[in-house]
Amino acid sequence: MTVQTAIETKSARALENKAATDPAVNDAMGELQRAFAAFRETNDTRLAEIEGRLGTDVLTEEKLARIDAALDTTRTRLDRLTLDGRRAPLGAEAPPRDAVATEHKAAFDLYVRAGESGGLKRLEEKALSAGSGPDGGYLVPATIEREVLTRLARLSPIRGLATVRTISGGLYKRAVSVTEAASGWVSEAAPRPQTDAPTLSELSFPAMELYAMPAATQTLLDDAVVDLDAWLADEVETTFAEQEGTAFVTGNGVSRPRGVLSYDTVANTAWVPGKLGFVATGAAGAFPTTNPADVLFDLVYALRAGYRQNAGFVMNRRLQSTIRKLKDADGNYLWQPPQTADRTATLLGFPVTEAEAMPDAAANSLSLAFGDFRRGYLVVDRAGLRVLRDPYSAKPYVLFYTTKRVGGGVQDFDAIKLLKFA
Repeated sequence: MTVQTAIETKSARALENKAATDPAVNDAMGELQRAFAAFRETNDTRLAEIEGRLGTDVLTEEKLARIDAALDTTRTRLDRLTLDGRRAPLGAEAPPRDAVATEHKAAFDLYVRAGESGGLKRLEEKALSAGSGPDGGYLVPATIEREVLTRLARLSPIRGLATVRTISGGLYKRAVSVTEAASGWVSEAAPRPQTDAPTLSELSFPAMELYAMPAATQTLLDDAVVDLDAWLADEVETTFAEQEGTAFVTGNGVSRPRGVLSYDTVANTAWVPGKLGFVATGAAGAFPTTNPADVLFDLVYALRAGYRQNAGFVMNRRLQSTIRKLKDADGNYLWQPPQTADRTATLLGFPVTEAEAMPDAAANSLSLAFGDFRRGYLVVDRAGLRVLRDPYSAKPYVLFYTTKRVGGGVQDFDAIKLLKFA
């Protein structure tokens, strides 16, 4: 194990232990468990009222809605506390830097604070980089880029589930097999006829430009105590995560990545490569009134066994609120809260990821996805995060035009299935 790997592993373990022992995290976890217990009790009361009086008490419905909202709020707070507990300061327990990395960080710090770009120009000339200030900014130090990508993996729902590739060009191409290679069993002395070769198709994933433009006062930049690396990462992470989260779900592939829901779909019984299979609920914009949970089981088993091992559900919080009320034939709730702070809620035993870009349940909507997103969806990052300093456009503020190149799309159409409310 190298020194750098040892330091990173030690740091990661320390952060996990800190998150696990944080009193605020423990309090939020306990509050979440109590809220779900109250939710179950109130929903059971509501169901009993429906069976006994063919209707529900308005007060019971209002109470259930309040508890449901409290569940969402508590889960959001728990996610934030867990994320903050795992977030290390950029300078804490950092691995040793080589001379070039140290020089790059010092030059970048001087550029951000005072606009002096001479040091960065010399470094990029040494590296034979084509980037320049007027053309598109300067590459940030690797520590900042790594921190931004790490935070994006925690904040951007689909990125956290998908396979991520880093490329040096603007396009990533991948060959996929449309048909399986022929094979068969033979005895030791039997002839072996020539088999048909598999048919290959090429998938392309172009890297699109994503930008953010945080602003700072000159007073902030002049303050030597302020960690500008951490400041820049904090400013761009949320903007990038929101844009990515939407694009990876609904993006049309024009000037942005192609989202999961932008591909052609077909009933899963007639699935063909190049399209995503769906299971219909049998009711427009809703779950069926009789045995509503059955369609979720149908969706799970529409996925082949090899994909189900690492599969999970993706939906928005409003659909999750509806599914919380569903039970199986034995009266057990299908949705269960996380058992520990670093876990997610589960549905039918599979993890649930909340993605606000997923549509609400409506007629013919594809509001629920289930699959192995690690095999099914690919995110492509072009190496390099660039910053261009602009002290003129919004005086007295200094703008930092920050760009990254990212693409995405489905790479295995059999690994993701959709639930269609139709």
